[in-house]
Amino acid sequence: MVVGEIQGTGVALVTPFTQSGDVDFSALERLVNHVIDGGVNYLVALGTTGESVTLTKSEKIAVLEKIKEVTGSRVPVILGHGGSNTRVLIETLNDYDLEGISAVLSVTPAYNKPTQTGLYEHYKTFVEASPLPVILYNVPGRTGVNMLPETTLKIANSFPGKVLGIKEASGDLAQMMEIINNAPEGFDVISGDDGITLPLIASGGKGLISVIANAFPHEMSSVVNFSLEDRYTEARKAHYELLNLIGLTFANGNPGGVKAMLNKIGIIENVLRLPLVPVVKETENRILEAIDDLANS
Repeated sequence: MVVGEIQGTGVALVTPFTQSGDVDFSALERLVNHVIDGGVNYLVALGTTGESVTLTKSEKIAVLEKIKEVTGSRVPVILGHGGSNTRVLIETLNDYDLEGISAVLSVTPAYNKPTQTGLYEHYKTFVEASPLPVILYNVPGRTGVNMLPETTLKIANSFPGKVLGIKEASGDLAQMMEIINNAPEGFDVISGDDGITLPLIASGGKGLISVIANAFPHEMSSVVNFSLEDRYTEARKAHYELLNLIGLTFANGNPGGVKAMLNKIGIIENVLRLPLVPVVKETENRILEAIDDLANS
């Protein structure tokens, strides 16, 4: 993967399931075609939004292979691969056929809450072992630890060309701007939150890895593309048209909201794996109303 391919709109693909709870590969094919036809720039497989923690090893391998097969050479594919045990993380990377994969998106370790030194050493060890470029992922609301800008920048400066950027989902724009302002050439900051993509790109960010783009790839890509082109009048209009739906995407947890949306537009069944469950009826009704509003806007 060359620097610049992670700019624009990436989509963190959901994993569709049948009513019996098995991976729905037909729906996965529909989803991949839906988002590529909708104009996204790259795909992220087996991320948090893909419920990867509830997939078996064989299911993960099969899901990745299906995504690669359907995608072909149309857009780059990035593999989501994170964990709380550095050694196991490196060993299990060998489970996958990495042919056709452009980079690895690797989230900070969750639950065991390493120090900033621990985070640096974790990524140092993983990056040195990875045969592919790495994108860092900071999402303290899920992992319980925030990777501070100085740690991110230390990693970026230690591995020029090997660490391509960071998916930043701390929700802290000041933190993101500190990274942007001090990042070395070729290290990009990517939004991990649909709702703050516009201000982050205005501050120098290079795009988004999106949840809502599973359902509305054209609409979310419009926000990103207009922003990257400095067309902020159009970007604001597209942003505010989606803002209500973005909020509903996360009202009852992720990926419950976007799976409800995908079900309503006929792409997948509205099935999640425990401990996750579908959104409550009230949220589902609000999602239906918001989809109608978007269609009429």
